[in-house]
Amino acid sequence: MADLNHIIIPARDKDVSAEFLAGLLGVQAEAPWGPFRPVRTGNGVTLDFVTSQDVRTQHYAFLVSDAEFDSAFTKIKEAGVAFYARPNKSGPGEINTLYGGRGVYFEDPAGHLMELITKPYGDEA
Repeated sequence: MADLNHIIIPARDKDVSAEFLAGLLGVQAEAPWGPFRPVRTGNGVTLDFVTSQDVRTQHYAFLVSDAEFDSAFTKIKEAGVAFYARPNKSGPGEINTLYGGRGVYFEDPAGHLMELITKPYGDEA
């Protein structure tokens, strides 16, 4: 079985986007590697941000612990970042409680829709 190793994420400013996400996730953005600014996730996948004039927004979801969610959500609110309960940006200023967990959607500096969830998607309990 193959494992995802990395994904390249276009951003208006790779450093701004990498530092934003790393700060929310409680990790360090890694040193630049070629044209990329990597952010390594807990399962070893790197999100390699690259500065680009062609940013087509995408959706990225992160499964986090309850403590990591609390920390990131506090940072989102303190930074004044708009957040939503649903991916269509409905439920502004709210989180969701799908599948017995918590989830929130917000945009990164390049406009990518980020999601934090504490329970993977599946059948509701």
